[in-house]
Amino acid sequence: MKLRRTLLVLVALAWPVSQAGAQLTVQILKGMAESVPIAIVPLAWDAAGGVPYDVAATVQADLERSGRFRPLPRSQLVEMPHAASEVDAADWRMLKVDYVLVGKLEPMPDGRYELRYELVSVANGERLLGTAMPVDAKALKRASHRVSDAVYEKILGVRGAFATRIAYVAVQGPVTKRSYRLVVSDADGANEYTVFGSPDPIMSPAWSPDGRSLAYVSFHTGLAAIYVQTLSTGNQVQVSAKSGINGAPSFSPDGKQLALALSRRDGNVDVYVLTLADQNLKRLTDDPSIDTEPAWAIDGRSIYFTSDRAGAPQVYNVGLESGVRPRRVTFEGSYNASPRVSPDGRLIAVVTLDRGGYRIASVDAQRGGLQVLSSGQLDESPSIAPNGADIIYTSRVGGRDSLAIVSSDGRIHQQIATSAGELREPAWSPFQN
Repeated sequence: MKLRRTLLVLVALAWPVSQAGAQLTVQILKGMAESVPIAIVPLAWDAAGGVPYDVAATVQADLERSGRFRPLPRSQLVEMPHAASEVDAADWRMLKVDYVLVGKLEPMPDGRYELRYELVSVANGERLLGTAMPVDAKALKRASHRVSDAVYEKILGVRGAFATRIAYVAVQGPVTKRSYRLVVSDADGANEYTVFGSPDPIMSPAWSPDGRSLAYVSFHTGLAAIYVQTLSTGNQVQVSAKSGINGAPSFSPDGKQLALALSRRDGNVDVYVLTLADQNLKRLTDDPSIDTEPAWAIDGRSIYFTSDRAGAPQVYNVGLESGVRPRRVTFEGSYNASPRVSPDGRLIAVVTLDRGGYRIASVDAQRGGLQVLSSGQLDESPSIAPNGADIIYTSRVGGRDSLAIVSSDGRIHQQIATSAGELREPAWSPFQN
């Protein structure tokens, strides 16, 4: 079992699957008891015709879905202010609301809209945020996510990630005739589209640091190969098709290199670094064990990876300099694999064996302490949000793979539901301007 899971990113496994393709829905399973009470007032719209988009509804859904906020239902709004100067703090205090978000949407002569919003603290009536921005008609939802991001950051002190995206692999069809899709959607599951589809396995998607490309493993030529695909153009470039295993691509922080798991002439799986510009390949590990699942440290000077060199899978770190010996990072528990580093470099998300189940855990990168975060029996493939607040992962529920999210402190749990299909190997995008 342990060896099978270590090789998960390297070989195609015959798991039963069903139809996929429906939009994702994020459901809160457990939120924070001390979630922030907030009122989000529908934006004013004074122009002819109906409002083109309900910005406030998207902001409310974002904040509520995060598990960290408790928005007041619209039916309980006592008044409809649209500017900070119109907010009567005393009235909102009676409803035990800490913050009120107000604003206005107006058409502009060039066909765009001006989106204005203000955030008010009920405690003292202070205007905490006040912004006006032009928005294209087709970008109103994305602009709404950016409002959510701004509110999240102002209140919690952490940049929001509502305007980011996720990539994942969807599999459909019977056992004898499957098809695979590499899919990208908004962080809330909307605007799903297929990046690449194939009747052969697609695995291990990884975002470039600028969020413009995805690296992944595909078997569509009959053998495992690694590709980098530009999302805006669909241009697909094969970057590694060595004999044997080509797996687990991971972009360096500057986007110029990929860390890979390869098996060369000796048949052993080791970690390599590939320079994309000139195809220069450098071997980082050389051990009879299986070394796989590389993940770059934040400074780009070393790589974390999974190895069973101590008899069971554990996480190690190795510098890029020649002759450097890998150092073991995880010691707590008999199984730790699939390392992913938080944006600040302080935590490493891993898959750990806990009380008979494979679960998502966080490891202190300096001290090594481990905290189990998820509660499933087969949780795997963690990916950390670019703000470090949440971890998305694959969870096997009811005999099929789905996606789930847990906060980095383990207090908030979310399930990503879909009406059909199996979803696996999620990757959270970086921030994009």
